Amino acid sequence: MNQQYFDAVTKMEAAGVDPEYIQGWQGGYVLNPEREEQRVNDAYNAGYEDGKEKNADNYSNWTK
Repeated sequence: MNQQYFDAVTKMEAAGVDPEYIQGWQGGYVLNPEREEQRVNDAYNAGYEDGKEKNADNYSNWTK
């Protein structure tokens, strides 16, 4: 298990971050292919880009 990944996701969930952002971040972090075009949104795209960069600093922009 990757502790950085686990800690970041746990922190995002506890902070009430938009689930779309979290799913995007998770996918980007492990370099999964992006969702198909009709299933993406701003939160997902932002999360995916942050995840690719292993950046867990911007999630607070996506809290509800």
